[in-house]
Amino acid sequence: MDALAALDRRIADCRACPRLVAWREEVARTRRAAFADQTYWGRPVPGFGPSDARLLIVGLAPAAHGGNRTGRMFTGDRSGDVLYQALYDVGLASQPTSVAVGDGLELSGVRVTAPVHCAPPANKPTPGERETCRPWLLQELRLLRPTLRAVVVLGAFGWQATLPALAEAGWSVPRPRPAFAHGTRVALDGLDGRDRLDLFGCFHVSQRNTFTGRLTPAMLREVLRTAAGAAGLEIEATRSP
Repeated sequence: MDALAALDRRIADCRACPRLVAWREEVARTRRAAFADQTYWGRPVPGFGPSDARLLIVGLAPAAHGGNRTGRMFTGDRSGDVLYQALYDVGLASQPTSVAVGDGLELSGVRVTAPVHCAPPANKPTPGERETCRPWLLQELRLLRPTLRAVVVLGAFGWQATLPALAEAGWSVPRPRPAFAHGTRVALDGLDGRDRLDLFGCFHVSQRNTFTGRLTPAMLREVLRTAAGAAGLEIEATRSP
């Protein structure tokens, strides 16, 4: 755990992108009225989950009043409500809610991260900010590689960031690179002939997708179940249909 914990600490201290630093800190100062009595994290948000994860979930970036407030990925916002409920439903999370650090949530064989670790204005990092942040994702992949067997990427932005990071981390990514689509599955071999990894595409758990029905809980559970099976994780079949 030491190497991954050290990486998380370094990520939390990053100030590489001036626009993102200014925004995340401004949000932390002004706060939303509903959270006016809370102290915001206001820093880059590191990944969350065990260091021997077999499945990695890659999102987009922390929400201004979610991860940027709580200091944990997909925690304290509606996107996180959807994701962690689904992880609980398939037996990969100890509880269906994620509201704050220290709330008792534990993940089983799964880690959650993002290609951009700071909350961006309008939830839209720039391609340049994505590239500046990519070395953190690359290092995380390298540390997880001994156990990692599947990756679920939520949305096209994360897909575009994850493919080159996987290639740099030692997996063979097809050329031309596979396009993002919900339900896409791509098998990647390690460049040394070992450590095969299955890559899955899934619509992002944004409110725009979940409120309109573009991504339903059943669709999300199906991707997570399939990815967990590919990763060799035991999943729960009785919590939700």
